[in-house]
Amino acid sequence: MTNPRIGIRLIGTIGLLVVGVVVGLILQNVWLGLLLAAIVWLVWFLGFESRRGRNTGVNDEDHGIEL
Repeated sequence: MTNPRIGIRLIGTIGLLVVGVVVGLILQNVWLGLLLAAIVWLVWFLGFESRRGRNTGVNDEDHGIEL
């Protein structure tokens, strides 16, 4: 049985890549759109993995500062 989180991550990554290309085309700079998509993906991925580990608190005394 496959892990459903892998599918969510894959769909999210592909979706952000497509949105980045579209934004890049609108701004007439595809590389800028891809860079913005990569930054948004990184923040999304960190938040997703933090929630997965049930460590979503900002000031969690056991784990320090987390996203």
